[in-house]
Amino acid sequence: MRPELEKLVRDGMSRYHVPGVAIGILHDGDEDIAAYGVTNLEHPLPVDADTLFQIASITKTMTATVIMRLVERGVLDLDAPVRRYLPEFKLRDDDVAKRATLRHLVTHTGGWLGDCFADFGKGDDALALYVAAMAELEQLTPLGEIWHYSNSSFAVLGRLIEVVTGRTYESAVRELLFIPLGMTRSCFNADEAITHRVAAGHSVVDEQPRVVRPYAFPRAATPVGGVISSVRDLLAYARFHLGDGRTPDGGRLLSVGSLELMRTRLAPADNDRGIGVAWFLREVGGVTLQYHGGSAIGQQGVLMLAPERAFAIAVQANSTRGALLHQAITKWALKTFIGVDEPEPQHVRMTKTRRDELVARYTAAGADVELRAGGDGVLLYRSIYHNILGITPAPTDPPPSPVAFTAEDRFVCLEGPLKDVRGEVIRDETGAVRWLRTGGRVHRRVDA
Repeated sequence: MRPELEKLVRDGMSRYHVPGVAIGILHDGDEDIAAYGVTNLEHPLPVDADTLFQIASITKTMTATVIMRLVERGVLDLDAPVRRYLPEFKLRDDDVAKRATLRHLVTHTGGWLGDCFADFGKGDDALALYVAAMAELEQLTPLGEIWHYSNSSFAVLGRLIEVVTGRTYESAVRELLFIPLGMTRSCFNADEAITHRVAAGHSVVDEQPRVVRPYAFPRAATPVGGVISSVRDLLAYARFHLGDGRTPDGGRLLSVGSLELMRTRLAPADNDRGIGVAWFLREVGGVTLQYHGGSAIGQQGVLMLAPERAFAIAVQANSTRGALLHQAITKWALKTFIGVDEPEPQHVRMTKTRRDELVARYTAAGADVELRAGGDGVLLYRSIYHNILGITPAPTDPPPSPVAFTAEDRFVCLEGPLKDVRGEVIRDETGAVRWLRTGGRVHRRVDA
């Protein structure tokens, strides 16, 4: 890797408290991998190209790739109702459960509560039990109307894979994706990963990184974010998505049309992004980026592709603040290798009346957000984590950050660990502020 990247990485590791990071880059067919730091501060080993990280929600694109294989086989249809394949599918809103389709699932547009990480054990029935329990999930927004991130939808997709293949999710994904692509290290649980070099997650507590426990999500969340992989395997996966649908040995895995559909905007997402079949899409400097991030227990990463430039980058970091580092790395790589540089958002002036209208607390399953007035007309953004996974030690809530408006109902955080976090105001039909969408989640306004 280039010296300027090494400096950026080492400075960022120190600033953001990241013990270890692995980076893989594909450019015009060439592959380059670099690794820095250690796997675990308590039992340190050097991170290398084959170190296993929890790739978290990057898993969703793999679940969706397998779904597309099954669509091509004719055993699934993106526009079919979920109940065609899962007659027992229930939600709190029965009308939504009747009408929800696979397309709603892969695009996060079902509208029900997305952040449910209930533990249904390690048995092969974990996904079936999870989907049955979705009968209690609150319908936050109308079906198909307001985009917000939905982990629970991808648990349903995992269960669909089980039902139509007659196999466990893990077995089906290994057969239909990992083996054909030569992803030999990729696996699904600690029992498999423990025989390899594995990165442990770290939580930042009082500005110090500490090993965090438990290691992974419950088994029922495996289709949502449970794949454990290396940057070398992620590059093999990226090479496939940049290609023509064939495996390294020439076998046909997907049609070109299916690959193109996965990176076609099927619905609008947040902050001017689009969503395809699981992949996020945005334009930077006239180049379409196809990507997905992942946030596991003390680990964060990203896989980003620029298909028209034959470019991909994978970054995995073992810290709750790893996203701050991988964002800096991907920004550098996009500018260096494909010549695009995402401009900083332009700030606009906002009236005091408009700012005061947003002062409130907003709640969601994973965290609350508080907007309050600071001095000199500044609006302060505070995030309060709920620790729904029972992480020990729990990360310290980041300090509040001042925000700047980028449009009438959009803002960006300016300082500290929250820097570059973006928010959007969602209003009801009367124009009143009802939701705050940040981090992909809709937070319901609860007090003024």
